[in-house]
Amino acid sequence: MRGIQLVLAVLVLGGVSSAAEAQSGSTAQEACELSHAAGVAQRQLVSGQRQRRYRLFVPSSYDTRTRLPLVLDLHGSGGSSAGQARTSGFEGVAAREGFVVATLDGEGAVWNVPVRDDGPDDTAYVADVIDQVAADVCVDRTRIYVTGFSGGGRMTSLLGCALGARIAAIAPVSGLRWSAPCVGRAMPVLTFHGLTDPQNPYAGHAAGRGDAWLESVPDALAGWAGHNGCDPDMILDDPDGPLSTMRYEGCDAGAEVRMIRIDGLGHTWTRREVDTTEVIWRFFSGHRLK
Repeated sequence: MRGIQLVLAVLVLGGVSSAAEAQSGSTAQEACELSHAAGVAQRQLVSGQRQRRYRLFVPSSYDTRTRLPLVLDLHGSGGSSAGQARTSGFEGVAAREGFVVATLDGEGAVWNVPVRDDGPDDTAYVADVIDQVAADVCVDRTRIYVTGFSGGGRMTSLLGCALGARIAAIAPVSGLRWSAPCVGRAMPVLTFHGLTDPQNPYAGHAAGRGDAWLESVPDALAGWAGHNGCDPDMILDDPDGPLSTMRYEGCDAGAEVRMIRIDGLGHTWTRREVDTTEVIWRFFSGHRLK
C-alpha cells in the first residue's frame, strides 16, 4: 500500500504545480454563448467524404457561456464509443469536474494507424470533431486533450504529433507509440502499461505483426522525451507494490513525459491497481496550450 501511495504522490506532485500554472495562465478567448442540452447525444458528421459518428457528453453544470475543457476518448481495436465510455468512465468524472467528453468511433471499429493510404483520414476526422463540438458547445480551445486505449492509444500517439498545435496533452493507455517524424511544440505525455500485456507487449517485437510492432514502450517514451527536449536520463521510481513510474524531467515548456507501469497487468484499462481515469484527468488539468 505504501508503494502505491508513493507512486501516486509522484504523479500528484507534477500535476499540482502544473495545474497552478494552468489556472494562472491567460484564458482570454472570444465571447461564447452557445446553448446545448446536458447529457449524452449521438452525433454525426461527414469527414473526408465519409459518414462518421461520435458520442458527445455535456455536463449538467454547462451554463452556455463558460468555456469548458474537452477530452477526446478513443476506443481500442474492435471497440465502440459506447464501450469505451463504459470502460474509461470519463463521463462520470466530467459530470463531477465540469468538462465535455467526445468519445469517437473508428471506421469499422479500428483506427487507421499505422496510416494506410486507402484508409480513412482519422486525423482529419478528429480535427473535424473538435471543430463541430466547438461550434455547438463553449469549448476552451487551450484545453483540448486526447486519450485512448490500445489501438486508440496508438491513434492518440499519432494525434500528439499530427494535431500538436491544437491538443494540450495526450494520455495513451496500453498503446504508446513514438510517431516520428514529429515536428512542432513539446507535447505533455502520460501513459499506462501492464508489464504482462500480451496484445501490446511492453518489450515490443510482437511476433508476426511487422515493423510497426517492433518498438518497445520504453523506447516510445524515450522518443517523446527527446522530442520534448527533456533531460536524457530516465528516472525510475520503483517502490514496493505493483506500480512504478518512469519519467523524464527538464522538458521544454513543462511538457512532462511519464509512464505508470503495472506489474502483473495484462491488456486492460485498470481501475483497480490505479484509477487510470482519475489520474489522467489530474494530469490533463495541469496542462493547457499557451
